[in-house]
Amino acid sequence: MPRPEPETAFLVVDQGGHASRAFVFDARGRTLAAAARAIRARRPDDLRAEYDGAELWAQVAAAVDEALAAAPAAPVAAGLATQRSNAACWDRTTGEPLGPVLSWQDRRAWRAVERLRGREAWIHERTGLFLTPHYGASKLRWCLDHLPRVRRAHEEGRLGYGPMAAWLAGRLAGGAARGADVVNASRTQLVALETRDWDEELLALFGLPRDPLPPVVPNAWGYGALAAAPEVPLALVTGDQNAALFAYGELDEATAYTNAGTGAFVLRATGPRLVRAGRLLSGVLHADGERVEYVLEGTVNGAGSALAWFERTYAVEDLTQRLEGWLAQVPVSPLVFLNGVSGLGSPFWRARFPVRFEGKGGLAERAAAVVESIVFMLAVNLEEQARYLPAPKRIRLTGGLANLGGLAQRLADLTGLVVERPPGLEATARGTAFLLAGRPADWETGGAPDVFEPRPNPGLEANYERWRTAVERELGR
Repeated sequence: MPRPEPETAFLVVDQGGHASRAFVFDARGRTLAAAARAIRARRPDDLRAEYDGAELWAQVAAAVDEALAAAPAAPVAAGLATQRSNAACWDRTTGEPLGPVLSWQDRRAWRAVERLRGREAWIHERTGLFLTPHYGASKLRWCLDHLPRVRRAHEEGRLGYGPMAAWLAGRLAGGAARGADVVNASRTQLVALETRDWDEELLALFGLPRDPLPPVVPNAWGYGALAAAPEVPLALVTGDQNAALFAYGELDEATAYTNAGTGAFVLRATGPRLVRAGRLLSGVLHADGERVEYVLEGTVNGAGSALAWFERTYAVEDLTQRLEGWLAQVPVSPLVFLNGVSGLGSPFWRARFPVRFEGKGGLAERAAAVVESIVFMLAVNLEEQARYLPAPKRIRLTGGLANLGGLAQRLADLTGLVVERPPGLEATARGTAFLLAGRPADWETGGAPDVFEPRPNPGLEANYERWRTAVERELGR
């Protein structure tokens, strides 16, 4: 691919858990324009998390229009990054949503998933994923069973379903989905790792017809021209966590890439090697039609969502503004927090897990315990990854929660690793732009990162052991 000139512009759409954003970057990673629309998942109970499909699309479209209007130059290509395990159903003749978009945090189909426990090892071997209601397959089956509009569309041969990314890509291109990128398609738990395509045995296991699924395609592919700017091709679709790894240039296999937002994810790039691990996720990191790169991943379900739970439960106003001060005030919490918000992720894999504090303390101590639980779950995933890969030399921390210096320092102290916090935390959008621009060697990092050196912290280490003991006790081990 020819190297683009610096004034060349790229449009990036980043549909995240709390906002739909659109950016225009130049070919070196400098932001030329940006727009955002806030969005909040509806949570009618502890198991459900969903977005109104029409509202979500309207916000994406509004952010795109605003960014395009503010850009000093017309983009030459566009890319889309989304939450990976969100699932959608749509009319494949019009692209209109047929129901809510189910968030990756949604666990309403957990009972149906539990009935498949006898196939858990086979599913992990086939997909690289663990059997959990967080992935799309059980959500799509639930929609077929419970949403009359979805059933009727299926009966009439006009149902489309699959990853939310495929639906949004179709809407951006002015119609229904043409293809499902391999990263987001994999998070339906219906794609085999070896073939990188829909798997008939998995479809049969979950009771899902194949016809409504768009074809699986590489991340870099021709998804169509933007309806909002017909001269701009939508040339890339990927997952938010995957894109975030590329935010500051080419990857380093000695770095543990940690992105902490609504959920938190620890990813280790493994290049062309597919590394399988007993209690972690293996998957495609990026595919461009010529090469495929893989990743080994640990996932923390209750990160920003756990802090949102705390804010709601204790009616805390302005938690974001108060939290850093509380973390400084409470160097080590006297409590530990069993963080089952949205279920317990790797390496434990429990869809339903308690949410409670052990110990006594006020609001500041409880808030610190929630933050420490996030750190503990990141640390246990790093330990699990080290069973299969050389230990990392550093942690690169991005995402909204990276703003918390108290979290970053605790992570350094507990793991004994340097934590680097790059300037500018919009890692997903920057990484998407880097891939769109052809992975240029002169991609700008934006300056030196903030560095958190590990310090002795015996109190935190003791809390980590208390937390692990409490988790193992709850798991019956």
